[in-house]
Amino acid sequence: MFRRITLVLLMAAAAFTASTATEAQAAGRRQYYGSWSYHPTNNYYYTRYHYRPTPTYPTYSYHYCIHYPSQPRYVYYYNPHARHYWGRFDTEGKDGEQYSLLKPEDRKENLEDIPESAFPKPGKMPGIPEGTDGTKSDGASIEPVKELPDTDATPDDTPAGIQKK
Repeated sequence: MFRRITLVLLMAAAAFTASTATEAQAAGRRQYYGSWSYHPTNNYYYTRYHYRPTPTYPTYSYHYCIHYPSQPRYVYYYNPHARHYWGRFDTEGKDGEQYSLLKPEDRKENLEDIPESAFPKPGKMPGIPEGTDGTKSDGASIEPVKELPDTDATPDDTPAGIQKK
């Protein structure tokens, strides 16, 4: 009987550990990216960019990073709460000159509604979103995407509101 209870407790602990693996991987980190998934209907890859608005914020918020194979040079940042694209990362740009932050009036729900001319010359990465000063958090910048999606990624749930390019 004691063995059975011990086995059940060990199985429950393993299940709990597996369910919190993502948070455990991010423990102590201010920001991190999830793994890439593919949406075959609209032909794009996406991942979540998880961040804490301040270092002591208790939970993570997230935005999506969208990579279109038709535009392999760029990773677009999408705010699912405001429902708009707000910038893009140039994977081929020089360090410190890789991020184009859209002006608020140029941010749109559909990428095809944003003209190429709306993207400014790339500069440094912007501040972590939702900081206490409304724009730049505490001065910490977004860590750039380090890896592009694996072309063998499998279909997953579609992020709400993201439209095909």
